[in-house]
Amino acid sequence: MSAEAPGVVEAPLRPARGPLAGYYAAVATMVVLALIPYLVLSAALGPLTGIISAQLHMTTEEVNLALGLANAGYAMGTVLSVQLAQHLPQRRMLIIYAVVLVIGSILAAAANGPVMFISGHVLQGLCTSLLLIAAVPPLVTGFPPSKLRITAVILNLSIFGAVALGPLIGGVQADANAWRPLFWVIAGIAVVALLLVVLTFEDSPPADLTSTRSPVAVGLAAIGCVAAFYGAAQLLTHRTIEAKTLGPLIGGVIVIMFLLVQQYHSKRPLLILRPLTTTMPVAGVVVAMSAAAASVSAVTLTSILLQDRYSALKLGLLYLPEFGGAVITAILFAALFTTRALHYFALAGLLCLSAGIALIAGALPPSTIVTLIGTGLVGIGVGASVTPALFIAGFSLRNAALQRVFAIIELLRAVAAFMIAPILVYISVTVGSSPTSGIRTALWICLGLSGGGTLLAVALYVLGGVRPPTPSLERWFGGGSGWYSPPLFAAVRRGVPTEEPLS
Repeated sequence: MSAEAPGVVEAPLRPARGPLAGYYAAVATMVVLALIPYLVLSAALGPLTGIISAQLHMTTEEVNLALGLANAGYAMGTVLSVQLAQHLPQRRMLIIYAVVLVIGSILAAAANGPVMFISGHVLQGLCTSLLLIAAVPPLVTGFPPSKLRITAVILNLSIFGAVALGPLIGGVQADANAWRPLFWVIAGIAVVALLLVVLTFEDSPPADLTSTRSPVAVGLAAIGCVAAFYGAAQLLTHRTIEAKTLGPLIGGVIVIMFLLVQQYHSKRPLLILRPLTTTMPVAGVVVAMSAAAASVSAVTLTSILLQDRYSALKLGLLYLPEFGGAVITAILFAALFTTRALHYFALAGLLCLSAGIALIAGALPPSTIVTLIGTGLVGIGVGASVTPALFIAGFSLRNAALQRVFAIIELLRAVAAFMIAPILVYISVTVGSSPTSGIRTALWICLGLSGGGTLLAVALYVLGGVRPPTPSLERWFGGGSGWYSPPLFAAVRRGVPTEEPLS
């Protein structure tokens, strides 16, 4: 039995650290690789569904169910991630999420039947949002303000660039009449992401052990998302309105709305909703939701219309300008990020998105040139609107609340992006005298979503008396808000300040 030498004080144990902990490039690469797998697949699977269905002996309904439930997992994972982060060591949980992502990716790539494929793809969707909420806020707030501009550009390119490249990647695989190579590449990327999670490991405590546990919020999110996305997926294979389709869809949307109301009125909420209900955060959420819903739906509808005119590979190439648009906006975003022009940039993005949708809808079936220009405008529109809108909302609150704010915004964006598209596809095949006229009607609805979001966001700024401010990064990183966001309708309500009150 050993004893301590007199006068010798044991050094405190140092927290476990990976060899790349604290290195910005390594952490940023880890975040990018964690997000890419599912985001690429979400846009690449369109031309591959027939091949997957034939090789795995899956019905069309089963394939749609896999896609719908994976999207549901992505949406509800935003809420689950916040809950787990409050009470469990966050970086340790990040390792678990990455491990499960690898398992899900391998299951999907090696699937020999419907159950294995659906299980793997649902895990991919769920773990991507778990990783998104757990890893992105620390990347934003855990490094000096000088890195924030680069982080914003990386997020813009990795999220929307990956989605924009999806149709081309799916077209390449469909042209080769194969789908497994793509899934194995995705699994390989997930393995590299896991390796970087371990190498950049830096033990961190739970976010807030004093916060309340919210199984009700997590349960409502799970029930609402699964029901709503299940109903939306069923619409793609049912041409008539049925209770088993409409019931889950409407019921799920009601449950999600109830979740928002319950969290808003809760004394100790899991999701921060009440502080978000000022002018600029609400406008940001409106922009993000309308842009996501309109863009995903427009791309889906256009690809359905053109799939009989072009091969999968040529169709994928027609959507390549969307990626070019994402690159252009990322460069502009870097230049405008810390200026008041950030607000006008988001507005310009919605206008470009609306122009792209109107151009395509007005020339059905669109020519090659029209499609190239239209998809380029859509790419510019999405890249210039969604990420700026997220930061507009985030700068309006303290950076300590970023994880919870990001979770609620990403939940709403995911619901808008992934649930509206199946509904509009259903409308396109049930309305009109021909497929073209039905798709034209659905595209005009997309235009209404983007145009309506533009008008509502502008109206909120006007009624709030907002003069687009320049974000104060120093104050935001110091624990305050990046700017003052006046209450809703402050300009038309008596006694409500439109400018920050003097302290």
